[in-house]
Amino acid sequence: MAHSIGMSGSTIMSDRDRLPELFDKGLPHVEIGEFGDRDSYLSFLNLARENKVSFGIHVPHFRENSKYDLLEEVKMHPSLARKLFVEEVQEAARSGASYVLVHFPYFKGEAESTLEKIEEGLQFLQHLQESYGVPIVCEPKLGHNKSSAGIQYLYDFPMNLWEKYGLSICIDIGDYRIAVGNNWREYIEPLLPFTKVVHMHNVRFTNKGYIWTPIHPDFEKQDTAFDMTPCIVLLAKGRDKYFILEHTPHTNPSEEEVDEGIEWVMEQLK
Repeated sequence: MAHSIGMSGSTIMSDRDRLPELFDKGLPHVEIGEFGDRDSYLSFLNLARENKVSFGIHVPHFRENSKYDLLEEVKMHPSLARKLFVEEVQEAARSGASYVLVHFPYFKGEAESTLEKIEEGLQFLQHLQESYGVPIVCEPKLGHNKSSAGIQYLYDFPMNLWEKYGLSICIDIGDYRIAVGNNWREYIEPLLPFTKVVHMHNVRFTNKGYIWTPIHPDFEKQDTAFDMTPCIVLLAKGRDKYFILEHTPHTNPSEEEVDEGIEWVMEQLK
C-alpha cells in the first residue's frame, strides 16, 4: 500500500445515525471505536463492506469498556482490562480489521519502574498480535491534566527493545505538540521506523481545556494552536502509514474546511 488517508469515528463521536457520513468523502479507510452498542458496530461493518473500505478498530469497541487501563488502573483493574482487551483483539481479527489501536503506554502521571512496566506490556501485546494475526498499534497519550509523562516514558524507552516486540506506533500530532511543544521533532523521529498510524488534528485552547479541530494548511485562520505542516511532512517519510482525520464535531467545522484539509494532506503525501 502507499499512504492511506482515513476518517475517524471521532468526527461523528461514533453516533450510529451519522455512520454513513464517514464514507461521504470517498476515503479508502476508517478508524473507529466506542460504539454505543453491538447493533451500531454491525451496521458499521456492513457500511464498510458496501463502501469497500479498510478499517482499523480504536479500542474499546464499546463505550463502557476500558480505554486506558493496560498498565495501571484508570477506570478498572489492569487484569480485567487485559481480559477485555483479548476479546477486543479476537473481535477485530474476526471482523477483518486492518489493525487494533490501543492507548499504550498510558500513565496518568509520574510513575515508577516504567521501563519494566512498558516491556511487560509489550510482551502481552506481542503475544496477542501473534496469536490472532492482527497488527496492534500503540498510541502514547497525554495523561491526566495534560500530563506528558507517558510520552516522556516512551521517549526514554530504548527503541531497539521496542523493535524486538514487533509492535507498531500511532503518533497523535495534537498530543505530541501539547506534550513537548517545539521539541516534537526530537520526540517523533526515533519512532518513525515503527509508526503505522498518524492521528491528525489541530488544537484550539479554550478556558475549559482544548478541542480537536480539523487539520488545515492555514492554521491561524482556523484559530488553532500549531503549524502542523512540518509535522505532516516529516511523518510522510519512510514506511507507508494511515493518516487519520481525527477532529471532533465540537467546533462544527464546515465541509469546505475539512475538504481543504484533506486536499492539503494528499498533496503532502505525494
